[in-house]
Amino acid sequence: MTPPLLRLGIDLGGTKTEIVALGRAGEGLYRRRVSTPRDYRGTLSCIAGLVAEAERALAGHGTVGVGIPGTVSAGTGLVKNANSTWLIGQPLDRDLADVLERPVRVMNDANCFALSEASDGAGAGAASVFGVILGTGVGGGIVLDGKVVAGANLVAGEWGHIPLPAPRDDERPGPQCYCGHRGCVETWLSGPGLAADHARMTGEELTAAEIGRRAGEGEPVAAATLERYVERLGRALAVVVNIVDPEVVVLGGGVSNLPGLPERVARALPAHVFSDQVTTRVVRHEHGDSSGVRGAAWLWTEAEARAVTGG
Repeated sequence: MTPPLLRLGIDLGGTKTEIVALGRAGEGLYRRRVSTPRDYRGTLSCIAGLVAEAERALAGHGTVGVGIPGTVSAGTGLVKNANSTWLIGQPLDRDLADVLERPVRVMNDANCFALSEASDGAGAGAASVFGVILGTGVGGGIVLDGKVVAGANLVAGEWGHIPLPAPRDDERPGPQCYCGHRGCVETWLSGPGLAADHARMTGEELTAAEIGRRAGEGEPVAAATLERYVERLGRALAVVVNIVDPEVVVLGGGVSNLPGLPERVARALPAHVFSDQVTTRVVRHEHGDSSGVRGAAWLWTEAEARAVTGG
């Protein structure tokens, strides 16, 4: 019997590492989540163990894609910009290839999210998809004709570190960002950014989820905070639409779960997009927190998986 063709995806997070095995049609065949070791060698061993367990359970051999909270520098081949600091400066893709004895593809986790939603999620069937992460930070990924656009500097889609467009006087110079600049989109539109804006305006410390709940219950102050958030998100995404002009914008991350957010953002876009009409659809993610790991698996096409596995 021919072993099943497997695409193995790994989401390497700061606190958890997850593996998924997808079949030919994207069906989930296997899934496991474990705590992430907080050292480099331990991380390599963890991933190798998860791959071995998945292949043993499914009696198959697969391609391996890994999503990380950073990226591999095209200049040095080493990990950069990673929240999991023990990965920084390491040749992760090369070391994993040695340990697993096969090629390994490593991609930024926001790009993996975008690829997942473009492949068989909320953006399936669209030629151009912009995947948005609205969580602890703000990130994004661009998928055109089923392929991730990484960019010359491997920062395509990193709209979280552009300045908030058309800032009003009370938005200048903006909050300090960890990247060294002020007023980045991330400082306004991340979950902590939404909470900080509410605290500045009201003196009240609430989480993004609590603000959304209170706004939904009709509390005027929370509703005003959410309205400011939606208007800023519309401004920021309009820049992406003006440059990339995607068919679909998929919202992901914890903040994307605020009730009615996609619909409200879609209504906010036209005021800032350079067009007589805006046909870009704004939708919520389909795969939730599984999108990153599924996107890592989709980093290999079926033809490539066949070539690597001999299936």
